[in-house]
Amino acid sequence: MKSKWWHSAVIYQIYPRSFQDSNGDGIGDLKGIIRRLDYLETLGITAIWLSPVYQSPNDDNGYDISDYQAIMTEFGTMEDMEELIHEANLRNIKIIMDLVVNHTSDEHRWFIEARKSKDNPYRDYYIWRDPVEGDVPNSLRSTFSGSAWEFDEQTGQYFLHLFSKRQPDLNWENEKVRQEVWKMMNFWLDKGIGGFRMDVIDLVGKIPDEEITGNGPKLHEYLQEMNRETFGNHDVLTVGETWGATPDIAKLYSDPKRNELSMVFQFEHVGLDQQDGKDKWDLKPLDIQELKRVLSKWQTALGNEGWNSLFWNNHDLPRIVSRWGNDKSYQVESAKMFAILLHLMKGTPYIYQGEEIGMTNYPVQDVSELNDIESINMYNERLANGYSKEEILVSINAKGRDNARTPIQWDDSENGGFTTGTPWLHVNPNYKSINVQANLANPNSIFHCYRKLIQLRKDHPIVIWGDFELVTDVPDHVFMYLRQYENQTWAVVANFGEEETVLHLPDRGQNHEVIISNYERETVDFHSLTLRPYEAFAVKLG
Repeated sequence: MKSKWWHSAVIYQIYPRSFQDSNGDGIGDLKGIIRRLDYLETLGITAIWLSPVYQSPNDDNGYDISDYQAIMTEFGTMEDMEELIHEANLRNIKIIMDLVVNHTSDEHRWFIEARKSKDNPYRDYYIWRDPVEGDVPNSLRSTFSGSAWEFDEQTGQYFLHLFSKRQPDLNWENEKVRQEVWKMMNFWLDKGIGGFRMDVIDLVGKIPDEEITGNGPKLHEYLQEMNRETFGNHDVLTVGETWGATPDIAKLYSDPKRNELSMVFQFEHVGLDQQDGKDKWDLKPLDIQELKRVLSKWQTALGNEGWNSLFWNNHDLPRIVSRWGNDKSYQVESAKMFAILLHLMKGTPYIYQGEEIGMTNYPVQDVSELNDIESINMYNERLANGYSKEEILVSINAKGRDNARTPIQWDDSENGGFTTGTPWLHVNPNYKSINVQANLANPNSIFHCYRKLIQLRKDHPIVIWGDFELVTDVPDHVFMYLRQYENQTWAVVANFGEEETVLHLPDRGQNHEVIISNYERETVDFHSLTLRPYEAFAVKLG
């Protein structure tokens, strides 16, 4: 595989609304991000994935776009955006834009025109169907609960929305739609951005009449056209959000010979704590054996025909330290464990804002505390279906999207230093102890663990190119793997348990030099090794 800059990169996701407020209105903004670029340079990241900052009425926190070539007023101006790109580039940090082109806002001028009449020139930019026996066209459902079809009184037809009814789906079969998208992407590429993260891109090839949403038959044809018409002539990173991807599907997206994308996000591992055949709210305990199986499969199955994205967290997922770690007794240890385990795998790691200081979920007591449309809709739907308030809140506090969206905790001042005003979403009360300032001051903090992991990736080709091998002769709750490259072998060990665990691996040798660890440990003897709760480390075997 030809080496690209993003093979050795570490990407940091910013959710702008919650990152840093610069003007006291309680909402993070572009000037706030600019103010914190030195912090991100210290961390060592290569690029920022910026969640949407385009003009939007905010029905789905910016993922409902009303103008792709304007900046949301709350976040600033196009001049602020250009300054951010410039200032980031001065620090060798690239800006990766969030590309949301499966749907627009219902306030986008295309949709405003489209709903005026059936013969409007923009009508075919969206997906319209006649009623069937006075009801919805078929049984397609929205990700945000209810039917995916919304009736439009003015023209007597339904339009498709796989998300909120204020997010009508674009009709990608219309060549004019695709040309508009290419034009918009080139507008941003010309500003010097470093690439695109592509929101639910696996849905753009949908065939709604056959109830096919993900991985439609023309999907890859569209992506190859996108590559030719836009970023194919630029040295940029492109990553697709593909919830239904298998390794074979991921190769279709990311095999360099196919000229589609750099990589995809697959989500098989994050669904391991939900009941089979159910949605994400139906919880079950995490099976560590399953986690090992899934992550190992993705490490080995792509070979040189694809590239992995590595992540635990994003703006749609709960904080991993709270979900699968222990955010009370072992908050620091388990946060570092997840970092060490993931960042020494093959692929491009993504850090979600606050992950590098071990930010945690913030459980709510009542639906009135929620902001996220998905959680609110689910709450109301399940309440109507006979679930108790208490059991619904258990699910929301475990998996709800607001968990990831509480403001960044910069210091121990009011509102964690995020804003001088009233924050748009509650700040986690633990900001007094969990914050950036405290992490920077402590050489053994979670931040400095992440910083060291990022440097290891830059300094050691084995982290980027090494083969992966799962070690199976260990206890079920111990995750151990090897990375091998040019006669060098590293071993990575992580104990997911809260009890001490003894390893007997005499064939692995003794007195191995520790590369990184989350407890004090200079050498490792595999003849008899006691692992402490959530202990993780990497050692050189040879």
